[in-house]
Amino acid sequence: VWPAPALAGHRDQDDAYENMRAGRIRPLPEIEQRVGRDMAGASYLGPEYDAGSDRYRLKYLRGGSVIWVDVDGRTGRVVGHRGR
Repeated sequence: VWPAPALAGHRDQDDAYENMRAGRIRPLPEIEQRVGRDMAGASYLGPEYDAGSDRYRLKYLRGGSVIWVDVDGRTGRVVGHRGR
């Protein structure tokens, strides 16, 4: 389950930063670049991070449709997506 952005905000960013510094997850820019190559024509709206699962959820917009891409922060591999 993903936390509501208003409740997640700063705390999740801190968790992501600490986990990245400790080497548990890959840096967000690396993940954004890797996923972005497959999202041609979509506008990147930003990430969310879930410390419980070490997953990022990247949000894109293409042709009025929202696309969510879930990425394992440890491996950088896409593990799911919604939308087109």
